[in-house]
Amino acid sequence: MKLASGEDSLTCPYCHSVYFPEKNDDGVRLLGDSGEMCPVCAIQLKEAALDQVRLRYCDRCRGMLISMDSFAALVDAVRAGTQGAVITAKADLDELKRKLTCPHCHRSMDAHFYAGPGKVIIADCEHCNLNWLDHGKLQRIAHAADPFHEG
Repeated sequence: MKLASGEDSLTCPYCHSVYFPEKNDDGVRLLGDSGEMCPVCAIQLKEAALDQVRLRYCDRCRGMLISMDSFAALVDAVRAGTQGAVITAKADLDELKRKLTCPHCHRSMDAHFYAGPGKVIIADCEHCNLNWLDHGKLQRIAHAADPFHEG
């Protein structure tokens, strides 16, 4: 089975059959190993897809490495695809001190508050154009009260 670029399925190069892996509890389809290591667990990240957006996913801590270019579209897709209750939580300020290394370029990632709703601290690598979200933070962003979002 071969992973096609930008797809959330695997295709057999001989018979051309298509296989869609089952979604896990987070709605993520695991598609194969990525070759990059989780900045939290130091295990290999998986190539994955969520709402047809490709990302890298840790199947231990369930964190996600998401391209900044597709991040807003993914938040909108998660927001539109689920009717979740508004999630409110306090940010753990210790996360601002946490030092994560970008799985792609191995430079230090910058921890900061996400500029949108949710009171969420994320990490990003400006050099690689990637965001790291710990488990549950995508849902907190998507289902936070947002007075500027028309629903």
